[in-house]
Amino acid sequence: MIIWINGAFGSGKTQTAYELHRRMKDSFVYDPEKVGFLLREMIPIQASKGDFQDYAPWRECNYSILKYIDEHYDGVVIVPMTIVDADYFNEIIDELRKEGVEVKHAILWADKEIIEKRLRRRGERKNSWAAKQIDRCMEGLSNKTFENRILTNNLAVEKVAESIADLFEITLLPDDRSEVRKRFSRIKTQMKQLRIFS
Repeated sequence: MIIWINGAFGSGKTQTAYELHRRMKDSFVYDPEKVGFLLREMIPIQASKGDFQDYAPWRECNYSILKYIDEHYDGVVIVPMTIVDADYFNEIIDELRKEGVEVKHAILWADKEIIEKRLRRRGERKNSWAAKQIDRCMEGLSNKTFENRILTNNLAVEKVAESIADLFEITLLPDDRSEVRKRFSRIKTQMKQLRIFS
């Protein structure tokens, strides 16, 4: 099974993905952005695009890798990735479904002001690339192609993960961590993402 966690940049996809991963015995977090970073390094600037999702090889490669993992791994694959173009969604997710891969999809939805606040909390400025994408993301994710919206305005990461688990009838391991340990886990996940983008 693949769980694709969608949403605007700053909606909490990565934190939720790793929270699910911590509470699912056999699970793996797959990051499609890494394919995009590879393409940016390998494609000459004259052939480059502003958004790596616009590269057909990015979509083809992630489809192929996810299909391979599904065929060779018995656990749950968790994919935190913003994808708001319905055609791109179909090229990856619908094609996987046509091949018999079970793909569950959920959108983490929040008010624009909440997303802006979350982006600031992770060090993004008002004019950052992620902040400039909020309207585009919210408009794209309003398309009927994108199912299963979870309103996260007032939900802690743990509750968002539990909402996804409830939606897809997945049993999570109990979470007996203290609030300090939970906060440390979130900071650790955030730092890991900062290293990726540096």
